[in-house]
Parts: sequence; structure tokens; C-alpha cells
Amino acid sequence: MEEKFPFEKIEREILIKVEEKSNKIYGKTPEERTIKESLNYGIININKSQGPSSHQITDYVKKILEIDKAGHSGTLDPNVTGSLVIGLGRSTRVIHNLLKAGKEYVCLMHLHTKQNENEIKQAINSFVTKIEQMPPVRSAVKRRKRQREIYYIKTHEIKNNQDVLFTVGCEAGTYIRKLCHDIGLKLNTKAHMQQLIRTRVGPFDQKTMHSLYELKDAFELYKEGNEKELKKIIMPVETAIEHLPKIWISDHAVDPLCHGTDLAIPGIIKLESHIKENDTVAILTLKDELVATGISKLNSEKIKDLEKGIAIITKKIFMKKDTYQKYSKS
Repeated sequence: MEEKFPFEKIEREILIKVEEKSNKIYGKTPEERTIKESLNYGIININKSQGPSSHQITDYVKKILEIDKAGHSGTLDPNVTGSLVIGLGRSTRVIHNLLKAGKEYVCLMHLHTKQNENEIKQAINSFVTKIEQMPPVRSAVKRRKRQREIYYIKTHEIKNNQDVLFTVGCEAGTYIRKLCHDIGLKLNTKAHMQQLIRTRVGPFDQKTMHSLYELKDAFELYKEGNEKELKKIIMPVETAIEHLPKIWISDHAVDPLCHGTDLAIPGIIKLESHIKENDTVAILTLKDELVATGISKLNSEKIKDLEKGIAIITKKIFMKKDTYQKYSKS
């Protein structure tokens, strides 16, 4: 079974509309940002420990980094560990885009009665589809049936025909505790979730996870003049939109977008293929800086071929005004 999220299955090509380079005097590549800038435009993937709530972990991050604003990508129960993606400063506005990117968990499920191993695997695999779930009584959302998609499940180990260790990739908002319960019903028994670790949130995986202790140590080194370790932990805001289709724009189109205008076709230099109407799209400078996100009014082919018209309705702006001068030329 292919262990990929939907966005990873799309092979996008870059389509060039015109040849143009960015003026060096405006902006900078994400890698060139200072730590101070990263504290306002950065993303951290915290390896959440058991006990604290997601809100408490976010507060700890703010205190460690001595910043006023941070926000997390989706609540983890206090007993659940693993990936908690936190946006710093203006990056909090990009976090909601991760909700459509998919999440992955490693789960230990306990069946209340012994079952045939092959039947356990068959029951689990039958859930790799679109399923309906009712949110639990203690949840932050309205209790009504919701459809969620299970992208893949891989069973790693079945012990004593009752304890099952598996990895599941699923749409955000899937309740793994409820999934375990439903797998039990499929096997005509009861089942419950014993332990859960979130291993992926969209493009963020275990390779980018760091503990609060690592973050604190890295920040102390930074205050002493060594920023190397902190640079490893704080990722550019652009890493949070890796799963989105992208459009790159001319320097002279940047500042109007920062003032709230929609993106017109003449401002587009290049774009990725397979953009569909109503897709959420990331708009970047030619230096790969995130300017804004928006909703596409046209597909890739029309954007590539047309010479005028509105291509993207701007929704959220991330770049500060006047970072690029209006009508600047390279």
C-alpha cells in the first residue's frame, strides 16, 4: 500500500510564462533570513510530550523564545505525543493551510478478545476509504456525522492476537480513538486506543521534530552568539505551504498583493501544473518568499495561455507592505 498523502501523489511541473529575474535590492530568500526575522516568520515542529495540552506547549514555546505570538496546527490530546506544528508571529496565519494536508499517526490498539490475525488485518484494511465518524462527546466541534478519508494503514505487529501496532495516514479531523472502536465492531468485539503518536502533519515529519528542551538549549546558545542550533529548529514559513500548488510573481506585482489586490495574469512569471479552479494556491516571489495565499479562479492551462484577467483571489497576506517597491524592475 502506498504510504502517501494526496498532495504527494501529484507530480507537478513548473510552467514558464515569461523569463524574468528578481531585483537583488528587494526581499531575500527564506534561507537568508536572520533569527530575529525567523521569530516572526518561522515554523517549529515540536515533539509534544505526554501530559501538557497543545495550548500549554504553545505557551512554553512563546516563553522560551521570548515572543508574544504563536499558534499550533491542531489540538493533540494531553495523553497523545508527537508532532505539534507551531507558527511564530505572522506565521500563525499560515497554519490553517495544514488542515488539508493530511496527518499520520502510530497507534497501539487493544482488542478486548483474541482474533484471527488475518481477519484483524482484513478488518483494518477495509477502513482505507472514506468513512463516516461522529465526533466524541468531549470535542470542540459540533456532534454530527462527518466524512473523513483514510489514505493508508500499515499494520506493523499483532501481539497475542489482541494488541495491534499500526500506522495510519488520514484526513485532518479523523478521530483515531473512534477508528479503533469501529475496527473492533468490524471484528464483532470491542477495541480501544492504548497509545497514540502523531508522526506527520502535512510536509512535517519526524525528521524535523524537536523537543522543548532542545528548543530551550538552542535559544540559550543563540543568546550567547551561536545561532547554528536554533537555525536547525526554526524553519521558514514557506515549509508550511510545501503541499500547496505554487505561483511565482514579478517584483512589481508583490506590493499590490501586500495591499490586498487580487493577482492578475500579467504579474505571473511561472506556475506549477495541475492547479484546478478553487484550489488554495501559494503565491511566491522569484526569491521563493511567501507573499500570500489565495483561491484560483482558473486552472494551470488557462493561466499559462491567457494574457489578462484575474487568476487568484487573494485571501491571506503574509509579507509586510513595502518589502518590494511598487513597479520595481530587475
